[in-house]
Amino acid sequence: MKMVFRWYGEGNDTVTLKQIKQIPGVEGIVWALHDVPAGEEWPMDKILAYKEQADSYGLHLEVVESVNIHEDIKLGLPSRDIYIDRYKKTIEKLAKVGVKTICYNFMPVFDWVRTDLFKELEDGSTALFYEKAKVDGMDPRELVDRIANDLDFTMPGWEPERLKKLTPLFEAYSSVSEEDLWSNLQYFLEEIIPVAESNGIKMAIHPDDPPWPIFGLPRIITGPDSLRRLLRLVDSPSNGITLCSGSLGANPRNDISAMVREFAGHIPFAHIRNVRVYDNGDFIETSHRTSDGTVDIAGIVRAYHETGFTGYARPDHGRHIWDEQCRPGYGLYDRALGIMYLWGVWDSMNAS
Repeated sequence: MKMVFRWYGEGNDTVTLKQIKQIPGVEGIVWALHDVPAGEEWPMDKILAYKEQADSYGLHLEVVESVNIHEDIKLGLPSRDIYIDRYKKTIEKLAKVGVKTICYNFMPVFDWVRTDLFKELEDGSTALFYEKAKVDGMDPRELVDRIANDLDFTMPGWEPERLKKLTPLFEAYSSVSEEDLWSNLQYFLEEIIPVAESNGIKMAIHPDDPPWPIFGLPRIITGPDSLRRLLRLVDSPSNGITLCSGSLGANPRNDISAMVREFAGHIPFAHIRNVRVYDNGDFIETSHRTSDGTVDIAGIVRAYHETGFTGYARPDHGRHIWDEQCRPGYGLYDRALGIMYLWGVWDSMNAS
């Protein structure tokens, strides 16, 4: 297991590379050019600037999360070929600086949805929270206004240029079914996977967060059946999965440890985090400790160890603790604690 840590870039993150370097076992950063709009080709000078910064601390940048996919590709519009061509060129550029894995998603409009970014837990810490009834009865524009007011940092999936087009986007998706979305995903993969494979890069799709339809939008990467279908779309070692225990774990029917074992060899990237799921469908993110949530984090790490996992892993989201002022879910302290919990389980497996 190669431990990595998501970093949003100099001037766009409260966490520094110096701090990341001091977390035991962290080898590299998970990065992206967050100022480049979806659909645009990534400029080489900006890519090289990231590499120079990472190199200065002895950290690699082998994992990108993510090269965002333009909505025209998801919608299957004729213009998608323009954006797919730019995506291919970006893949080729990333390979030149040593990128091995690209995490992406195929979620319409929203990359993730929460109703509260700073919900207080029993211990006084705060975390990302999803209230199902509120989402079920809410106009998405109301949610956007609420979340936007709580954001002091850029957040993937909540870019201002995307949110300004919310009404036309919902109108465009009104005629797109789940099967349409599957077809559009297959078209995209058939185009880009050969380029990724020839450049030694693995594409790793991230599950939908949460893993069910919201606001009438189709969602297709939600559990083991959909992951099996994904792998059948294009048979290639470059067509893989970012197995996110938190996203998939929001549905208690998803057995994440079983998925680790079933899809071993197809998981170049693992997001490992915990959530506490309530009977009414609400969930809140917790510490990584198994007993604090609903997801068996220790069992998941054991499954990775037993299947000989050599891919990349990151602690994913954390709580906001010790009065840290940070991007929601992406502070230093709780994610560093999460890494030490994951290493503790891993090391105990080595010892036994």
